[in-house]
Amino acid sequence: MADAEAYIKDLKETITHRDPNQPEFQEAAFTVLDTLKPVLEKHPEYIKANILGELVEPERAIQFRVPWQDDEGNYQVNRGFRVQFNSAIGPYKGGLRLHPSVNLSIIKFLGFEQILKNSLTGLPIGGGKGGSDFNPKDKSDSEIMRFCQSFMTELQKHIGPDLDVPAGDIGVGGREIGYLYGQYKRLNGSQNGILTGKGLEYGGSLARTEATGFGLIYYLNALIKDQGESLKGKTIKISGAGNVAIYAIQKAQENGAKVVTASDSNGYVYDPNGIDLDTVKQIKEVERGRIKEYADKISSATYTEGSVWDLDIDYDIALPCATQNEISGDEAKLIAKDGAKYVAEGANMPSTTEAIQVYKDKGIIYGPAKAANAGGVAVSALEMSQNSERLSWTFEDVDGQLKDIMENIYQKSADADKEYDLGKDYQAGANIAGFEKVAKAMLAQGLV
Repeated sequence: MADAEAYIKDLKETITHRDPNQPEFQEAAFTVLDTLKPVLEKHPEYIKANILGELVEPERAIQFRVPWQDDEGNYQVNRGFRVQFNSAIGPYKGGLRLHPSVNLSIIKFLGFEQILKNSLTGLPIGGGKGGSDFNPKDKSDSEIMRFCQSFMTELQKHIGPDLDVPAGDIGVGGREIGYLYGQYKRLNGSQNGILTGKGLEYGGSLARTEATGFGLIYYLNALIKDQGESLKGKTIKISGAGNVAIYAIQKAQENGAKVVTASDSNGYVYDPNGIDLDTVKQIKEVERGRIKEYADKISSATYTEGSVWDLDIDYDIALPCATQNEISGDEAKLIAKDGAKYVAEGANMPSTTEAIQVYKDKGIIYGPAKAANAGGVAVSALEMSQNSERLSWTFEDVDGQLKDIMENIYQKSADADKEYDLGKDYQAGANIAGFEKVAKAMLAQGLV
């Protein structure tokens, strides 16, 4: 039997050989593999059963074409994906992303991360992800409806309430979920449990909209509290101005912190007086505008094109909530120079491998995405429970469960960190805590 280090090295070589053109998936898989060595040394049975060899290979990867007609009558074709990665602890669960960057590598990286993220919630859900390279920006409601109907016409063959339950992600909000659900219902009859993130009128859950942003702050609060500090009086730099960022700003402000930035794909605003959340919500949720309009409305704010992580100001906490690989190694060095002591990820894999190494080298305490942004999928699973029971829980009930789940995720990561003497490496702690539950389930179920 190979030792842990040799086993991990062989797996990396296998992935590189099999998936040479999937850099995002390789980055996600390698980052996890590198942290699991102490677990494999303690549990050689995982090497003998080749648990990691199974874990990095999806149970199923589906790619399909999505034909649709634009408003000018032209025929368009996009690619659709659904990767059903691991069902050892429950049905596949993970969002659908609509963005021009979507390809198989990105969907596989997201699906792989989802396995451990979902495990950390403590809820019975496996890992999956899907989406399309369709760009919803500047599309009419009618075009988006036609695309979603075509996409679901194929996807519905591969999902079900007890098999695979998609949700939203970048480019997929309440409007898109409604169109997707309507087409599924048209083809299969009413099954409320088939999608999560639904409208409250047809089986959605209260607090789902706020879940990822609120959950990020609940996790951050537990992390900071364990270091003997509090959020009150802290200055926060945040990226994004979408669903995650908006509700992270709201909950951070409720906890006495000052958030001074917001951004979108074009640039960022800096408001030293603190972001006016009502203005951001009006621009992004009502007017569907660009964040630069904030500076037109708020006299204390300035707008700059480019990445918010290039802004050189003093602050305490960084919350990347935009997209993957948004923080480079050099930008991480600036985060350290500016005095930030904590980084917690609201987006999926927003820090490059080089950035994460800078955090560790500079002593920045780092909360990885699979732990810090698990609030969305946690409340999605609670939505599934409500659908199964034909009940609707109160906002306070759902929010209270969300808070407990996020605090427990931090505690599981911290406990693993202590058990394996990782030195406050909460990335490794989260990977280990998530992996151990899945590994035990896979081992119990045999070679399947």
